[in-house]
Amino acid sequence: MKEIKISSSAQEYDSTDELDVDTKTLIQAAREATKNAYAPYSNFKVGAAVLLDNGKIITGNNQENAAYPSGLCAERVAVFAASSQYPDAVIKAVAITAHSDNFIINTPISPCGACRQVLAEYEYKTGKNIKLILTGNKGKVLIIKCVKSLLPFTFDASDLKK
Repeated sequence: MKEIKISSSAQEYDSTDELDVDTKTLIQAAREATKNAYAPYSNFKVGAAVLLDNGKIITGNNQENAAYPSGLCAERVAVFAASSQYPDAVIKAVAITAHSDNFIINTPISPCGACRQVLAEYEYKTGKNIKLILTGNKGKVLIIKCVKSLLPFTFDASDLKK
């Protein structure tokens, strides 16, 4: 099992049993989303659930493609769907999990660099932190206070201004 380094902006839990009902609900929505992932190449099914400030939960899952760069991660599918359906809503939290038929995933799943950049864009857009809830299909849960903890040197709109 890989070791997880915890910063002051993150909390680690041994299981979902220690979490509040709202966090458990968001994780369960992400886990349900893995069931519809299209991952015939990696068989690594990722699910994400976005909690909006209006109380809505929008889910997404990874969508692979034989031309690998053409696929899309679960986090971006969920965030883009949420922004499309509720353009004025603020993202409060995102739960990310994964499932494989080949092995048990018992360590928290972290977003890739592209997903971190997209999530950072939404933090910048709203000026509000997005809580990240990372878990496998069982085992430890890592809760991170904001995306900037995962991507401290973000590139955002302020970098494009003269």
